[in-house]
Amino acid sequence: MPLARLIDSLWAEGVSDIVVTTDDVRRTRKQARLGRDVTVKSRDELEREQARLASVKGVTVLIHDQECAAEKRRKRKRGLMSTPDERVVINQRICEGCGDCGVQSNCLSVRPVQTEFGRKTEIHQSSCNLDFSCLNGDCPSFVTVIPDEHMNPGVTPTADVIEADSIPLPPGAPPAEAQIRIVGIGGTGIVTIAQLLATAAAMEGKHVRSLDQTGLAQKGGAVISDLKISADHYIRPGKLSEESCDLYLVSDPLSGTDPTNLRVLSRRRTVSVVSSAQIPTGHMVIDTSLEFPDFADMHTAIAQRSSRTVSLNADQLAREVLGDERFSNVLMLGAAFQTGRLPVSSEAIERAIDVNGIDIDRNHQAFRVGRWQAAKAMSVRDADNGALTDTHSQAYQNTSEVDLQRLIDARVADLVDYQSVQYAEIYQKQIEQVREAERHISQDSTELAEAAALYLYKLMAYKDEYEVARLALDPVFKSELARQFGASSKAYVHLHPPLLRALGMRNKLRLGRWFTVAFHVLKAMRRLRGTSLDLFGYTRIRRLERGLVEEYITILRTVTAALTTRNHATAVAIAKLPDGIRGYEQVKLDNVDRYRRQVAALLEEFDSQ
Repeated sequence: MPLARLIDSLWAEGVSDIVVTTDDVRRTRKQARLGRDVTVKSRDELEREQARLASVKGVTVLIHDQECAAEKRRKRKRGLMSTPDERVVINQRICEGCGDCGVQSNCLSVRPVQTEFGRKTEIHQSSCNLDFSCLNGDCPSFVTVIPDEHMNPGVTPTADVIEADSIPLPPGAPPAEAQIRIVGIGGTGIVTIAQLLATAAAMEGKHVRSLDQTGLAQKGGAVISDLKISADHYIRPGKLSEESCDLYLVSDPLSGTDPTNLRVLSRRRTVSVVSSAQIPTGHMVIDTSLEFPDFADMHTAIAQRSSRTVSLNADQLAREVLGDERFSNVLMLGAAFQTGRLPVSSEAIERAIDVNGIDIDRNHQAFRVGRWQAAKAMSVRDADNGALTDTHSQAYQNTSEVDLQRLIDARVADLVDYQSVQYAEIYQKQIEQVREAERHISQDSTELAEAAALYLYKLMAYKDEYEVARLALDPVFKSELARQFGASSKAYVHLHPPLLRALGMRNKLRLGRWFTVAFHVLKAMRRLRGTSLDLFGYTRIRRLERGLVEEYITILRTVTAALTTRNHATAVAIAKLPDGIRGYEQVKLDNVDRYRRQVAALLEEFDSQ
């Protein structure tokens, strides 16, 4: 029903008040031809209008007018809708990894990522819906970029064109029939892969039965597509039964290890092809305490129920070889074909890609890259060795892989640039005291020293106006923007200065290249930090940040003075608590309150041991 007719119907039924919220007020009012008696508000006003309507007597209606984000993405793929010029990028040095942008946008393209300086957030460009709602996150790390006119945003493809006849055929004769389960995330093309297979089978005169169980793309819901391909006319319809799967194609390992899916696997007959890419859930995006499960455990859960398992990081291969992660599922299809468990030919699959008509050349290449990767290594170990290096699979804080002295030296150097040599020496002295105390109880353990080195640095390098300016000028970040979007791309930072916020300014400022001069001035003024001339230092949040440093140093002295082998684990847990102090302004204030409660509880436990 058209929006205007729906509203007329509601008025006729005696509704007291109607509000329409939308992502584009002008478009909604113009297209729906709404009268002046209908209130149309930006989606940013949705919660405010909900609260207002709650106080209105009688029946009230709130209508949200916005096209489904997943549908927008599909239309853009097919050229049926224009794509915005701008892209959103996060400066990860400025980012605190607090998750507020995920809360504000409710978007799974806002993904957590591990970096040298801890958990941060990145915008997953391949799945981004380009509605820019993440910019509402209370954080100065966001940058919008207009790419070069001839630049395809993302990573430049690195692979040469692969010819189909250069890839060896799969081992053995192809089967006459197969039962296949494809598992992934809603809105990423899982159903399309099933349709490609069904089309290819039909082209070769085979019969197909399929069943798609779709999830909510916005929530990262699981999608399951079951296919039964056979030369027989009669195929029993419905889902795959227990231990009946011949080929298990998993693009999301979290969904792939769901017990419901694992039941269809068989040690006798199932070949599994699994992507090791980390696709976070909605809870992981907004809850900084949640970590992605170890892929080795998920791989084992699948491999124990399969006759053979092939593993590869399809997202990373698609990004680095083809320039876009959108091709990862077709790449997975190529790897699945190369296992020899598909009852269709590669020629038929490539003809099905032609029929689909979307980005034909790169989808052909994705299919062949997957074949080539699987042909090169048909075991988990070989596939992992042959795959491109996964730059995000290593959490920097993994103490078994981090050299403590390198960690300290890197942070000392950064604190010198942050403030001064004297400031860095305070850090170095405190960490050396912790190291010495830990050596007294154990020559082998460095857990406490590593935790102290990480989190004293985190608290000392708090991100005030001077530090945001310094990190905004980071040459590494600028070179990464040039690599992804072109040397002539235009970048705009989005800032909400605390002083202007205090004066009542509600929205962020969008600042172009001209503001670089102001950043240089602010960076040069960082030597004033903490002095009587530090105008920014008088605000509540800055006084709190300076106080947290002193609090933490006192805590470290307390635990090291009474450190024993019995309370060592509790001391490490206390030293790691500042990891939860994330975000800016109110987000940070809330996290500090939580941190102080946790410190009090653990110190009480420490004293009792």
